[in-house]
Amino acid sequence: MAAASTAVLRAALRRSRTATATLLLHRPVPSPRSLPPLPPLGRASPLFPCVPISAGFGYSTLAEESTAPARPKGKARKNPLKQSRFDFTKVDAALLPTVILVGRPNVGKSALFNRFIRRREALVYNTPGDHVTRDIREGIAKLGDLRFCVLDSAGLETAATSGSILSRTADMTGNVLARSQYAIFLIDVRDGLQPLDLEVGQWLRRHASGIHTIVAMNKSESLDEHGVLTAAAGEAHKLGFGDPVAISAETGLGMAELYETLRPLFEEYMFQLPNSRLSQDDPTSEAETEAHEGDESKLPLQLAIVGRPNVGKSTLLNTLLQEQRVLVGPEAGLTRDSIRAQFQFDNRTVYLVDTAGWMERSGKEKGPASLSVVQSRKNLMRAHIVALVLDGEKIAKSKSSMSHTEVVIARQAIEEGRGLVVIVNKMDLLRENQQLFDKVIDAVPKEIQTVIPQVTGIPVVFTSAFEGRGRIAVMRQVVDTYEKWCLRLSTSRLNRWLRKVMSRHSWKDSATQPKVKYFTQVKARPPTFVAFMSGKVQLSDTDIRFLTKSLKEDFDIGGIPIRVVQRSIPRKDSVKSNSRNTGPRINTRMRTDKRTTASESTSS
Repeated sequence: MAAASTAVLRAALRRSRTATATLLLHRPVPSPRSLPPLPPLGRASPLFPCVPISAGFGYSTLAEESTAPARPKGKARKNPLKQSRFDFTKVDAALLPTVILVGRPNVGKSALFNRFIRRREALVYNTPGDHVTRDIREGIAKLGDLRFCVLDSAGLETAATSGSILSRTADMTGNVLARSQYAIFLIDVRDGLQPLDLEVGQWLRRHASGIHTIVAMNKSESLDEHGVLTAAAGEAHKLGFGDPVAISAETGLGMAELYETLRPLFEEYMFQLPNSRLSQDDPTSEAETEAHEGDESKLPLQLAIVGRPNVGKSTLLNTLLQEQRVLVGPEAGLTRDSIRAQFQFDNRTVYLVDTAGWMERSGKEKGPASLSVVQSRKNLMRAHIVALVLDGEKIAKSKSSMSHTEVVIARQAIEEGRGLVVIVNKMDLLRENQQLFDKVIDAVPKEIQTVIPQVTGIPVVFTSAFEGRGRIAVMRQVVDTYEKWCLRLSTSRLNRWLRKVMSRHSWKDSATQPKVKYFTQVKARPPTFVAFMSGKVQLSDTDIRFLTKSLKEDFDIGGIPIRVVQRSIPRKDSVKSNSRNTGPRINTRMRTDKRTTASESTSS
């Protein structure tokens, strides 16, 4: 019993509840002023002799408790990261430091790229015997308050045969190193340091001697910090690039340590740039942005290049960019990731997206092929203008200009309200046979109009991306389609046009003729119009097609989807009857009551 009382007494003293402790010992409660001074540590308290005073706790008065600082509730937070001395959010993207991710295949470069840009854009798939990434992918990375340009490269294999896909991807990575200032060399810590890692390290010293390289031990979330991880860090020192950083691109482990490693390097790089290039407040760009707010056609253009495999989509992208941006070759299905690139054309920003070959979904796709199909469909939904690429050589040899897959792509683009431009590639292969050349030029526009009758005047451009011909013609047609897609017409102009159109249309019976009160445009991208009807007769499908065709012919907006909807407005008679039934009805009854009352008083 004494031991239990002592335990309760100690708990009461810890909470400074002297009243409870006194009740347990049957002693009066002393006042704060009458409390004796604290004895030295280790001696018994004069108030409670059975409890020694230790360094861990002591008694306190209520006044002392009220003045004591309040402890924060919950778990103690870790110290926040040191903030950078430079505001990277206000720097132009072209001036940011560039970091390239390198390493052997299947070490997690694309997963780290997605971690940096904070969205799943690069394809990630566990294929030890295959390479998912084949092209250079670019994005703006966000790590704390740091901003930098990050490049995702293909896996390096130094033993690749000349002319193979691996050899071409290695050459492309070497070309991109020229515009990079830093490199993150990833290794798989679970597999240990492989001979191929040592070869990649030698390749970096040979091709990127002036680039600061940081070794990152990826996939370290499942290893302990003092055992295998410490041994792996010592082994990574053999690469000769300094102390490694243990990270996990999948879970985000080690991002704080990577931040502390990159922050001083980026700050030094930014402070070395001339001050004239770091003008954070650019009045010219702000004025251009304000000027373009009212004109939607001046906003950046999103262009998606789609089509069946091996029709020349990647070659066309390299031709438009005038650089070897993506990997090309005779192999079908070479592109897996949807590569996004930016360039300027006639003082207009254009975002290009090269998609993987569009294949019919059979349910048998496995691995990266299934992910590529899904990604291509997503990019079609995000684009403003869709460039459908056809193979001119196959058209000349086949009976039809478009296959079933290509018709599906075109119809889906129109149904989603996107502008469509058809590009017939590989026309250089038909130059020797003039008859086939003329046949393709004449047959393609006619067949497109047949398979897509809801949109007239879809532009068709004949090019040779391999020879670099037709680049200007393609971009001019894309920009022209985009400007039509963003067109806005005033209501007064549309109503004047409506009176002329309705007068020249042949109606079967004037009594059944629909009455359009007024016609207006409610949105652009794509142009959408609303016809407000005043009678009971509605516009038929034939009438709507007539109005759509007249809009395209009179305002020169062919080749893009146009939507016309109708809405009914209440008739005037119904509005008047409703107004009599609400307010005026009460006034009339009141007047009638007053007259009745006055006549009754007169007669009496």
